[in-house]
Amino acid sequence: MLWPYKTPGIPDELFERFPGIPLSKREVRLLLISALRPKVNSVLWDIGAGTGTIPVEMGLLCPESTIIAVERDEDVVKLIRHNCDRFGVKNVTIFEGSAPDCFEQLQPLPDRICIEGGRPIKDIVTEAWRFLKPEGRLVATASTLESLYLISEGLAELQARNMEVVQAGVNRLETRGFHQVFAAVDPSFILSGEKF
Repeated sequence: MLWPYKTPGIPDELFERFPGIPLSKREVRLLLISALRPKVNSVLWDIGAGTGTIPVEMGLLCPESTIIAVERDEDVVKLIRHNCDRFGVKNVTIFEGSAPDCFEQLQPLPDRICIEGGRPIKDIVTEAWRFLKPEGRLVATASTLESLYLISEGLAELQARNMEVVQAGVNRLETRGFHQVFAAVDPSFILSGEKF
């Protein structure tokens, strides 16, 4: 088994990748999963699933949950399926489509939503909220000032409860030549809110 542990935090290098396709870094995934607060049988929609790191981590952590990964690019859909297969994750359905237009076609309805990308981001947040079950949680990442503002504004307009914003600043030890130095991972904001 590629990841025999019961904890999230799979090293990034264990995931297959395509150039230019985003991968949520391990430390950010840990914060995302924590912010999602999954239950044993949660239904998670992962919008803009990219490499499939969140579906894989959540699938292993909560094997009785239902995970729907949404991605618009056919080749990236295949990459997500490949990563799920590599880790033996069986509870992920991958939907090829563009958010937010595809939301009407997704079933079952989620009690957890993770938004890792897409444009227009505020429209995606607003439309995803419509499908989120009461007492559900929506978590989104922002790596630019513009997306931070738009997601924050969207959650405020939706009157999200218990809203949180966490900025993850991560440094990793790397070897460069004969020295070991700390290299910063691009900062990321994680925004979350609950629906009542």
